[in-house]
Amino acid sequence: MRTRTRTWAVTAATAAALLAVATPSSAAGGGGTPWSVAHGAAKAEGERRLARNANGVLQLHVEGKLTHTGEGCSSVWAQFQFDMVPVPARKQVQVCGDGTVDVSVRATYMPTTTARLTVCRGTEDTTDCAQWASVTHWAVG
Repeated sequence: MRTRTRTWAVTAATAAALLAVATPSSAAGGGGTPWSVAHGAAKAEGERRLARNANGVLQLHVEGKLTHTGEGCSSVWAQFQFDMVPVPARKQVQVCGDGTVDVSVRATYMPTTTARLTVCRGTEDTTDCAQWASVTHWAVG
């Protein structure tokens, strides 16, 4: 008995059309989606968006500010997951005392990429932090 095997080929045009449907409208260079996380005496907030780099690769851009008031220090941490493989959380910025610093996180983005941010007391680890906030959850519409 002979069996048939079907081979599916996806052209570049088809792949681009599927990606355009699967990614938010901000990928086209429009405005960003707001995000914010607060914990203790610190608040981080800004916008996130998708944009293509000079090589045409889709990237997640998370931009904003971390503001801290009072004594002690605070930090912003990011954690990514690529194709269901989590990467350890990594500190992005920190501020001590009264002050504000810029937050800028960029990473290659695919439909299987997830990312989240948090604000923590201190600068060494993620033991005293706000709840993690997704920066790759996009509203449908």
